[in-house]
Amino acid sequence: MTDAAKAKAAATYNAAADNYDAGFWDRYGRRTVERLELRRGARVLDVACGTGASALPAAEAAGPEGRVVAVDLAENMLAHARRKAAAQNLRNIEFRLADMTALGYPGACFDAVVCVFGVFFVPDMKTLVTELWRMVKPDGKLAITTWGTRIFEPMYTRWNEAVRAEQPDLYAAFCPWDRIVEPGALARLFEDAGVLEVDVVAESGKQDLARPEDWWTVVLGSGLRWTVEQLGPEAAERVQRDNIDWARRNAVDSIETNVVYTVATK
Repeated sequence: MTDAAKAKAAATYNAAADNYDAGFWDRYGRRTVERLELRRGARVLDVACGTGASALPAAEAAGPEGRVVAVDLAENMLAHARRKAAAQNLRNIEFRLADMTALGYPGACFDAVVCVFGVFFVPDMKTLVTELWRMVKPDGKLAITTWGTRIFEPMYTRWNEAVRAEQPDLYAAFCPWDRIVEPGALARLFEDAGVLEVDVVAESGKQDLARPEDWWTVVLGSGLRWTVEQLGPEAAERVQRDNIDWARRNAVDSIETNVVYTVATK
């Protein structure tokens, strides 16, 4: 990753950390780990680990005799993850501040490598998948989970319209995850990286909103937080008011959180 990309990612998710633990993060992190069918004693690498949505279930599955190394660029995310691990008395997990594109581990040193909602932040996804695959042991697995189509709809379209009205240059007509929202795109990414034995599954999902204001918690606890910070307080407040009023008028009580799971076996 470039220094600018790393700085942007770190700033975004350090700011988002306090609002990050919406239910869908843990749900999809745990479901990703379930698809790995980890054995006791497994050694696992989790990259772009956030607050531990997949790393903590991996540590549970690997058991005391296993080991999980979890890395992220945002120290605030890691601080939350460490507190959660301590609360669960998980002693077989280590959280490290690191760039997932430059870890330098030896080849074939992990039974499983996991990346949930992180691969699309890297401009060269093929190179990242190749690197993560290099670190998987024979008979080991690589799991990459991404957003599917229509993420956060119907609120995401309204969000973009409100942002464009305030500051057109921030309008996110293209988001990094847009490159791989279809199962076929994931399959081609793995094939381009030389990974051929791949299981790709799309899954529909949703996040209930108990009240319209809950949408803004999702905004503040996701990659959309960067745009909020760039807008500034007054413009961000107008976008927030616009979105919540629109959700209330249209009786929006949930948003789509569709995902694509990909698991490759070496």
